[in-house]
Amino acid sequence: MLMHTKEISHSRVVVLGSKGFVGSHIVHRLQQEKFEIFGISKNDINLLATEAETKLLKVLKPNDVLIIVSSIVPCKNAEMLVNNICMMQIICNVIKLISLSHIIYISSDAVYSDDLTLISEYSPAMPSSLHGMMHMCRELMLKQSINQIPLAILRPSVLYGNSDPHNSYGPNRFLRQIEKGEDINLFGEGEEKRDHVYIEDVAKVVSLVVRNQSTGVLNIATGHSHSFKEIAETIIQETASCNIIHFSKRNNSIVHRYFDISATYKAFPNFKYVAFKNGLRKIAQKHQIIA
Repeated sequence: MLMHTKEISHSRVVVLGSKGFVGSHIVHRLQQEKFEIFGISKNDINLLATEAETKLLKVLKPNDVLIIVSSIVPCKNAEMLVNNICMMQIICNVIKLISLSHIIYISSDAVYSDDLTLISEYSPAMPSSLHGMMHMCRELMLKQSINQIPLAILRPSVLYGNSDPHNSYGPNRFLRQIEKGEDINLFGEGEEKRDHVYIEDVAKVVSLVVRNQSTGVLNIATGHSHSFKEIAETIIQETASCNIIHFSKRNNSIVHRYFDISATYKAFPNFKYVAFKNGLRKIAQKHQIIA
């Protein structure tokens, strides 16, 4: 659950991981809202380099808002896990030495067990994957390092949108297959349901959290889950594509995932998520593949 501290408008906002998929959309949104933004990409400061701590300490100023998006994702093996922890250790070392006004960490719903079918902010963090374990460890590291600095932890569900570099199973991959004239391949009958969030909605939530200096934990999910078959059919319909959906033998058990998003509307009563079909239409238009 989020608690609002106060409304702010004058603090500088530093985005660590500003050139990535999520970070770039956050930067764009905050710039639209006239925040003073300072972006840091891995080309500016490599958090795995020996001089990273010194460089980051020179950049950050007292009373800055720090948004942490920088990570190596998806975390698939032990080496990536260790590197992500090392990156956060650098950040935590710096946080202890400077008085920031607010810290926002972009985590993931992967911190919740795959066995959970209905998730809320009260659900226990019991990750089933290295990716989830990585984010849970980084969350704990931050909590132990912030002292009295307000901290917000945001846990987005599956993301989709323009400029996503990950060809993950779902809307992003299906749209690229349509764009290339390829058929869509589903696992099993594509019956698994997931809650997909349009990337610009993540940026909107972050801007609200910054403006209200919110603290606590919030899941970023729409509250509406769709099957992968439904997603593929919607994309084909919206693009008037002649591509075919193929089904394959399922090797894993079927797991559905739903979210209780009452905490979002309690925190931000006027906020509304982009409807899934509208989000797909937006990125299809961007790729000029819409009917």
